[in-house]
Amino acid sequence: MRFYIETYGCQMNVNESEKMAGLLSNAGHVYTERMKDADLILVNTCTVRQKSAEKVYGFIGRTLALRRINPSLRLGVCGCLAEAEGRALLRRKGVDFVFGTRAYPAIPEMLERVRRSERFVERGDFLAQENACSPIRRFSSHHAWVTIIYGCDKFCSYCIVPYTRGREKSREFSDVCAEVESLAKLGYREITFLGQNVDSYGKDLRENSVGFADLLSFAAKVKGIERIWFLTSYPSDFTQGAIDAIANHPNIARAIHLPLQSGSDSILKKMNRRYSRAEFIDLTERIRKAIPEAALSTDLIVGFPGESEEDFERSVDLVETVGFERLNLAMYSPREGTLSQQTLPDDIPYSVKNKRLQFLLNLQKRINKALNTASLGKTQWVIAEKPTKPGSPQLYGRTDRNRIVIFEGDADLIGKWVEVSIKKVTAGPLYGDISNIRD
Repeated sequence: MRFYIETYGCQMNVNESEKMAGLLSNAGHVYTERMKDADLILVNTCTVRQKSAEKVYGFIGRTLALRRINPSLRLGVCGCLAEAEGRALLRRKGVDFVFGTRAYPAIPEMLERVRRSERFVERGDFLAQENACSPIRRFSSHHAWVTIIYGCDKFCSYCIVPYTRGREKSREFSDVCAEVESLAKLGYREITFLGQNVDSYGKDLRENSVGFADLLSFAAKVKGIERIWFLTSYPSDFTQGAIDAIANHPNIARAIHLPLQSGSDSILKKMNRRYSRAEFIDLTERIRKAIPEAALSTDLIVGFPGESEEDFERSVDLVETVGFERLNLAMYSPREGTLSQQTLPDDIPYSVKNKRLQFLLNLQKRINKALNTASLGKTQWVIAEKPTKPGSPQLYGRTDRNRIVIFEGDADLIGKWVEVSIKKVTAGPLYGDISNIRD
């Protein structure tokens, strides 16, 4: 059977799509990058925002035309939306089966049920089947995603993730280490540790003997692993040990993502975020003291229920105070089943939310332009990742501060270290010419 996977949402979904592709390929099925050639389509979904769910519904609708051409086509829906709305999704025209966030390791067995014309929702927890030896079809030849912990125990009032991903469950330390060593032997140069909250890694393991800082330090010493990223962190759980590990190992990227969500203590309390504005600022100061070159990024929600103009200004002030390299901005949208949706009115008009969003976008552009200007005329080392778009002569890579650098180059440079002399800066990417190449 030829299969195609469409992925929405976070990097964990990307990694889980790779794992499903590996499991299906190992079972004798054939991966295709062309959806119209597939006999099986899997759509790996996100539901963190209403817009994310709407994209999935639109995609399901588009597959109906393919089914008219290929009546044997089957469609499976998985991921967070599948976990939250399994039965409703199964009732949608064109959907043959639905499975939750912890069921993907059993995809080969589920496909056998589909072949018997069963229609079902599977929410079982099959994560115990996963280990470092599980087949994975990596979508990159030089970078690998490595999930270290599943689920989330924070229960932020606006967030559906704990209900769709379940409680925190760390992979065994030895299992993660074995995967990292295996990746190095296979020639992977960089890895990204993944989790809803990587800082919680190890808290549920026997005797709490290892933590996230231990994983960072281990991976940094593995020969062949030349750069390490991680996503995402929870501010009050980000330890001094993790800061020290980054400071002590130059192959750990200097890009640290710390989701803030709001700069107002009153809104943070409503969000059930477990830190204060002052504690967040103290953390950023400790990071920059130990790692002066650190680049900090964050997530912010505008228009949370009850957010006053003063609350918003507190967020603006904190953005200016910290000087984030990147902002991920979102307007608040209530997600059914969350505490905020059940107890707080969505009382900020769309026009106000949008005005606040645009203000922060423009502020961030000014901050980024000022930060990027310092790179003009200098050189930056990046690992060439891929063309900026299919068929383009331009490639891009990222500095260890997670700045995108665009340059002209041949596809055979992908996966290699490239030194780029910066000729042009914008509020977004840096542009330049290749000055050196290192295998």
